[in-house]
Amino acid sequence: MARRKEVTARQARLGAELRKLREAAGLKGREAAELLGTDSAQMSQIEFGTAGVSGERVRRLAAHYACTDTALIEALVAMAGDRTHGWWEEYRGSLPNSFLDLSELEHHATCRWDVDFLHVPGLLQTEEYARALFSYVNPDFPESELERRVEHRMRRRVIIERPDAIPYDTVIHEAALRIRVGDRAATRTQLSRILELSDAAHVSVRVIPFELDAFAGAGSAMVYAGGPVPQLDTVVRDSPNGTVFIDAQAQLERFRTLFRRVKAVSLEPERSRDFIHKLAKEL
Repeated sequence: MARRKEVTARQARLGAELRKLREAAGLKGREAAELLGTDSAQMSQIEFGTAGVSGERVRRLAAHYACTDTALIEALVAMAGDRTHGWWEEYRGSLPNSFLDLSELEHHATCRWDVDFLHVPGLLQTEEYARALFSYVNPDFPESELERRVEHRMRRRVIIERPDAIPYDTVIHEAALRIRVGDRAATRTQLSRILELSDAAHVSVRVIPFELDAFAGAGSAMVYAGGPVPQLDTVVRDSPNGTVFIDAQAQLERFRTLFRRVKAVSLEPERSRDFIHKLAKEL
């Protein structure tokens, strides 16, 4: 296959998982290349995602690597054969690739967890809230670019609004609900939007109140996307250098634990609804 000019996070992930299987089998890249009848350079490109790989080759490699995890193999085969040209591709070249990678990740996710302390999670944001955020962080953006970002964020909500919506579980700190990203009316509208979405059976919204004692988990903010198997879960976090996609198993387990801990100390969904409703009435 021809070498790719751009590698999406999903393509890179497939290559990384194949590399993990090879290393677990104790084989060098050259040895794996010989199994496929290719050379080390081509094998390296496959493992970095710059070259594609067929589902049949994935099965052949898994067999040589003595991988017996059928569910993982089938998930990797599906990734190799995926030719989805999703709605996010309309924004390629006009938005950062990390925006598109997140949209693709969400499209294939089996569930989503969010934890946020300073902002309302993106999937729950109103158009006005998102516009205020983007314009504050990037005040010099031309109007057209700002609107593209807002439009993209609104379209991402499809994963919790479509007929086959995925389970969505989010924990929001009271601070994020009280900070007026827009004016008073916009904040009230945003809180009403959260209440509206939380009516859905597949959406769970929980709140961490200021009054909670002994809470030091404010560094636990995350976007967690469930894969078809746990090994293909992904955590997405913002960093000073941009968006980071985390897939190391030890780190994934750490974030699963953090999510369980944060969720355990939050208010139950019904109490959270009452809490948000009260905040909205105070505005």
